[in-house]
Order: sequence, then C-alpha cells, then structure tokens
Amino acid sequence: MSKDRIRSSFENKTWQEIKVKDSWQIFKVMSEFVDGFEKLAKIGPCVSIFGSARTDEADPNYSMTVEIAKLLAMKGYGVISGGGPGIMEAANKGAYEVGGKSVGLNIDLPFEQFHNKYIDRDKLLEFKYFFVRKVMFMKYSQGYIVMPGGFGTMDELFEAITLIQTGKIARFPIVLVGSEYWTGLLEWIEKVMLAHGNISPEDLKLYRVVDTAEEAAEHIFRFYDKYLLKPNF
Repeated sequence: MSKDRIRSSFENKTWQEIKVKDSWQIFKVMSEFVDGFEKLAKIGPCVSIFGSARTDEADPNYSMTVEIAKLLAMKGYGVISGGGPGIMEAANKGAYEVGGKSVGLNIDLPFEQFHNKYIDRDKLLEFKYFFVRKVMFMKYSQGYIVMPGGFGTMDELFEAITLIQTGKIARFPIVLVGSEYWTGLLEWIEKVMLAHGNISPEDLKLYRVVDTAEEAAEHIFRFYDKYLLKPNF
C-alpha cells in the first residue's frame, strides 16, 4: 500500500473517531442540563450576582456585594453566583449570613475556579460547559446584579441584554453597580453604537446604573411592583 493511501486511511479513521466522540458528547451536555433543571426548579425566585473572581475581600465592591445579597435574601430571593471566589463568594456569603438560599453554578476550569464555602451544599452545581451554565443563569434568574468584572462578566451581561433585546426571553431588571466603573463603556455604547444605528434608543433602557447596595436591591423590588409581576416559582 502506498504512503498516500496509508496516510488517507489514517486520516479517515481519525476523522470518524472525532465524529463519534462528538456524538457521545451530546449525552454529557444533556446530563448537565437535566441536573441543572431538576435542582434549580426547586429553589424558587432568585437573583444572579456577577462580578470579578479576582476581587479581594478588602475591596469595597466585595462588602457591597455582601450587603446586596443580604437585602435580596431577606426579601425572599435566592442568590445565584458563579460559585467561585471574589464577587461570587461575596454574593453567596451575603445570602448565607442571613439564612437565605445560596446557589453556586461552578465551572470546571484548569487553573482556577474553586467553589466557595458559602454555597448551600444542596445548591452547588458543577458545570463543564459554559453555555449550559449560562442557560441556567438565564432561565432561573429574576434579575441580574452586575458588579465590576472582566470578560466573563461582560459576556454574561451582554448575553442577557441581547436575549431581552431580541425577545428571546422576557424582560427582567439588569442593574450595573458602580457608575465610575461602567461610565466609559456606557458612553461608548451611546456615542458609538447608538450613533451608528446599531442599537435603538429603547435599548438603553434595558439596564440601570446605581451606586449603592440599597439602590441595587430596590430596583429589583420596584421592577416587579411596577409591572405587577411575581417572581417565578
């Protein structure tokens, strides 16, 4: 057999093996969806809090996140975080300290992300796939509190805005905490994206910027009072 035929046979076999592996991966994805749906459906109304995993406990944003989570939990909302350190830990800590429901959607990463100690043991979910994890945030959150963060925080923020903008999910409150942090981005959205006609003026109303824990929590509460809606159970 010629070298070309041997190479072709090897490449075809490898490609077939890859396709088989991809097909079986579907069942891994399905198992994460099933586990997430079954656990989160039992928890009740929740608000997700996002922000940097790198935020130190001494950072004012950490303590503000703890306070926001406490206010939400005392009002009956569960608090969902990404399950890790930093802002995620602060969110779970606030809910935990007042006896609220503390949920963590942890992601398996090679060199970081370990779940924090403030998550209720029966409300800790581990994910391999980012996209499955994001579906859980969207499906089971009554609102988003977005603290200063990096690329992951931006990803979750713009995912929510896009789904609401396109009508793929019902509108819910999105609160950006810290005007100093968010002003540059929001000015760019208005002066560049809006000016180029890539979004509409109504899209600027899909989020609210606040500077205190009380304002952040109150916006969530007022949203459901205003629209005469009840959090989903």
